[in-house]
Amino acid sequence: GIVKITALDHIQLAMPAGEERQARRFYSEILGLPELAKPAPLASRGGCWFGTEKIQLHMGVEEPFQPARKAHPALAVHDLDELARRLEKAGCEVKWDDSVPSVRRFFCNDPFGNRIEFLREGDRFLD
Repeated sequence: GIVKITALDHIQLAMPAGEERQARRFYSEILGLPELAKPAPLASRGGCWFGTEKIQLHMGVEEPFQPARKAHPALAVHDLDELARRLEKAGCEVKWDDSVPSVRRFFCNDPFGNRIEFLREGDRFLD
């Protein structure tokens, strides 16, 4: 038969043990992603999940922890400038990138050093 991948279900990033408060502040309070209840069999592992009907981002504990500095999720944002202002106000460094003229985007690290890309909703790398 033919195998057809139909969607990206979730992204998982690593975080250090015991830093759920920092994850909640960044992903929920600053980015505005609601926290999702983890399934009971996974709750004891630590970490936390965030998401909407379109995207889920799972933060999983990894020891020893090492941040993803190159590999990264790219999140489409309705008001990119407002998010950049919110991140900067929270003390996060925003690095704009204009290397692809058709895509307005910036990079920012989460509290653990994981690289996150944010791009203007509707912009595309490929048509």
